Amino acid sequence: MAKKSWLSRWWGGKKDTPILGAKVHPSLEAHTAEFRKEVLEVTDGVYVAVGYGLANSIMLEGDEGVVIVDTMESMEAAEEVREAFLAITSKPVEAIIYTHNHTDHIFGGHVFSEGVPIDVYAHESTTTYIDRVIGVLRPAISRRSMRQFGNMLSREDFENAGIGPVLRISEETSLSLLRPNKTFSKRLEVTLAGIPLVLLHTPGETDDQISIWLPEKEVMIAADNIYKSFPNLYAIRGTPYRDVMKWVHSLDLIREYSPAHLVPCHTRPISGRGAIATLLLHYRDAIQFVHDQTLRGINNGLTPDEIVERVVLPEHLAKQPHLQEFYGTVKWSVRAIFTGYLGWFDGNPSQLDPLSAGERAKRMAALAGGEEKLLSKTKKALKAKDMQWVLELTDHLLQLKPGDKDVLMWRVQACQALAERQTSANARNYYLTCALEAQGMSVPVLRQATTSLIHPIPLEMFFRSMSVNLMAEKCLEMDECIGFRFSDTGEAYTLHIRKGIADVRPVFPKRYDIAVTIESTIWKELLAQMRNPITTFASGHIKVEGSIPKLIAILRLFEKQ
Repeated sequence: MAKKSWLSRWWGGKKDTPILGAKVHPSLEAHTAEFRKEVLEVTDGVYVAVGYGLANSIMLEGDEGVVIVDTMESMEAAEEVREAFLAITSKPVEAIIYTHNHTDHIFGGHVFSEGVPIDVYAHESTTTYIDRVIGVLRPAISRRSMRQFGNMLSREDFENAGIGPVLRISEETSLSLLRPNKTFSKRLEVTLAGIPLVLLHTPGETDDQISIWLPEKEVMIAADNIYKSFPNLYAIRGTPYRDVMKWVHSLDLIREYSPAHLVPCHTRPISGRGAIATLLLHYRDAIQFVHDQTLRGINNGLTPDEIVERVVLPEHLAKQPHLQEFYGTVKWSVRAIFTGYLGWFDGNPSQLDPLSAGERAKRMAALAGGEEKLLSKTKKALKAKDMQWVLELTDHLLQLKPGDKDVLMWRVQACQALAERQTSANARNYYLTCALEAQGMSVPVLRQATTSLIHPIPLEMFFRSMSVNLMAEKCLEMDECIGFRFSDTGEAYTLHIRKGIADVRPVFPKRYDIAVTIESTIWKELLAQMRNPITTFASGHIKVEGSIPKLIAILRLFEKQ
């Protein structure tokens, strides 16, 4: 257990989480050493903090101050990094650069600015992606992220997060955001703290990804377009399609600069022009190989299930240390590429209108000779350690016998056994978290909203989230229109509940049943559950023309998120 002592102060899992006692694949266990907690000097004036959280934070030291590239996932992680950087230099932070919008790179900003206005550089699309933090899929992405990153596992069962030691986000951590105020489209040459920099748009793991070239030091900060793992061409927490050929082209752009030092924003930096050139070549070739061979399978009429059995990296790529499947996997990538090009339908007519899960379960049981026979066959599969088949059979059995303790325990055993086989931390963490859920643990939707975080988010995002959380079945006969006026911004919105939909428009309605006047900040805090609705109404912060009881009844038609 000594090897995990570094987790003790910032572990996100619950203290009473059951210990599964899961074994770890030897390769994944050895990979943990990649995240030794330390600040590395890449070359004169370039420092990388590795192992403080999921991502790296990078300090560029100039004559006039320092530039911080990425600010970690929480204020707690950022505070430790800031302390480590101050041990090197006390020069002021002149600017911050975000390589992209992902949580683990942007939510420690205020720690580095120390309350002083500061320039924050990013791609022109980054703010839009950040605003999706309170987006239409936030509850689903939050839960799936907790599974992927293993935040609910016990310390004893957790190993690492694939590209970092751990995602330092929990119900106890705090998030802060400095929004970008200096943006660009394709390329920006700028001197910060006396350091000449070239910011390059290099879409890959995200569309807003940027790389940073330091011409005087021949250093390339490659963001998340390369790290010591097969790339996450698809994230199992749920992501839109990542255009993998854009990723390849971005790596080719980086190759053109022939860097002497390559600094990823996850895992450790690499030095040596020849070694870097070879690494970049292998990495881009692996991505293109998976892409091209998937499309070859598509054009030959194969389904995703068939293509994943055929697309295997050639030996010269499969043996490369930076292409081991510690994070992304080839199989997940194949499925994502198929869906990205052709959508959900795999071409098999049986999938145009398949049986419901419940009906399929009934027919599987009948095919087996009845429920008892299906139970018996599942037990035999368990005894034979055919764990994938056990997991699939329990899908059917839980449709027939929801909550059955024996079936749930078999599911726990299957998930744990499958987890122990994984080199991918994402897969291992997901299986183990699902094993805990089968034992009754719930994965919460983390709510770490702060006023500094939510106040700048456009009202449009909040209203969009409302529309997808409407309990349509409770208002199929309703036709009520609410007009909102926001006294501090001058904005207005219409919320029209009309027979099961919430029609939202950024104008005040000509005709309405209820009119509400409120400050935008108070409305955002209400929707983010930072304020009690009853006390807020009672305090006089909300002016209502019309029936307050009716307004409250309408607001209760939305799922609490």
